[in-house]
Amino acid sequence: MHGTIMNGKHTRGIKMEQNASTSIVREIMMEYADLTGLLSDKVAPRRYLWTDAFAICNFLELYHQTGDDHFIELALHLVGQVHHVLGQHRNDDPRTGWISGLDEQEGRMHPTRGGLRIGKGMNERRPNELYNAQLEWDRDGQYYHYLTKWMHALNLVSQVTRESTYNRWAIELAKTAHAGFTYSYSFRQQKRMYWKMSIDLSYPLVSSMGHHDPLDGFITYRELQATAAKDSKKSRELDLSEEITDMADMCKGESWATDDPLGLGELLSAAYKLTQLIVNEDLEQTDLLDILLNAARIGLLSYERRNPLTLPADYRLAFRELGLSIGLHAIEKLLGLIWQTPHDFKMKHRLQSRAEDLLRYVPLGDIIEKYWHEPKNRNAESWTAHRDINMVMLATSLAPDGYLSI
Repeated sequence: MHGTIMNGKHTRGIKMEQNASTSIVREIMMEYADLTGLLSDKVAPRRYLWTDAFAICNFLELYHQTGDDHFIELALHLVGQVHHVLGQHRNDDPRTGWISGLDEQEGRMHPTRGGLRIGKGMNERRPNELYNAQLEWDRDGQYYHYLTKWMHALNLVSQVTRESTYNRWAIELAKTAHAGFTYSYSFRQQKRMYWKMSIDLSYPLVSSMGHHDPLDGFITYRELQATAAKDSKKSRELDLSEEITDMADMCKGESWATDDPLGLGELLSAAYKLTQLIVNEDLEQTDLLDILLNAARIGLLSYERRNPLTLPADYRLAFRELGLSIGLHAIEKLLGLIWQTPHDFKMKHRLQSRAEDLLRYVPLGDIIEKYWHEPKNRNAESWTAHRDINMVMLATSLAPDGYLSI
């Protein structure tokens, strides 16, 4: 009897905590919608692809938690704004219309076929301009890892609305991004990827390869393919088998370890998404999962030794830390799925041991969330200078299921 009472109190406590978190997330996201021109025509839309992709996940999660259709409406309105703004050329660019080159009608039907701009403040560097590493951070173009975030967001919209159009747009974006960002020097050589491309995908702006881009692409393509497979009207044009093979080849032999907080968070999120694919889609990638979990352990150990969370707010970047806290939420979820993987006991035990080693880092996420929820810390220039992305990433960390689920 006593145990039952305690369990009841515990359940009520969890519900109260969830309700409080939902209220905070709702407040953050409605403020974000207002500030960036999503709610009113009186404010010019301020769209940024990474932030908006996470915002879509947050709106859909708010819908799941509240049942309020308004959040689906906001997500769909945001999809439309992003495609209209970032799928077309900039106002300060002599080029006009869809960056795909399609006419207005075809562009609306296939808004992702030319890719999507980042949404940076400055126009892209032209081919004849000298490269400036510092300035490049502020220039527009296309980032592959931003595009995969948008693919994921569109796929979630497709699942929630049961409208295959959004999955089709995600796959069209995947095909465009893959063709634009991957390259090889010869027919037999393993492909590589550019980190940043021009707005029209005609030339690289940064030629090096993003650390986790092949991994991100492999998992995201698999996610899109799994959703498309459930559509009876799926066409051959939407098949990603060749692109998946390319990404799988690029992943071979790569080292994923990093102590960058955002990179670490993405690594943990990727591990959880991969586990979901292994369990739900019979994907035979437990070896890759083992590698990812070990890389995360190495990175977290290094991050812990540096102890950057003791620095003042002005010396910290909230969105990067919140990226880590989002990934830390994935650890317990991942642990709960491991024994559902259709593989031998020895491998399951190995994966469980890997995940359990990571559990001791989970409290770091709570420390990060509490720190950036404090108003005094949000007054720091490091917060206000990146307010939009910081707000949305904090909301995602407080309600991570929308982003972490596939």
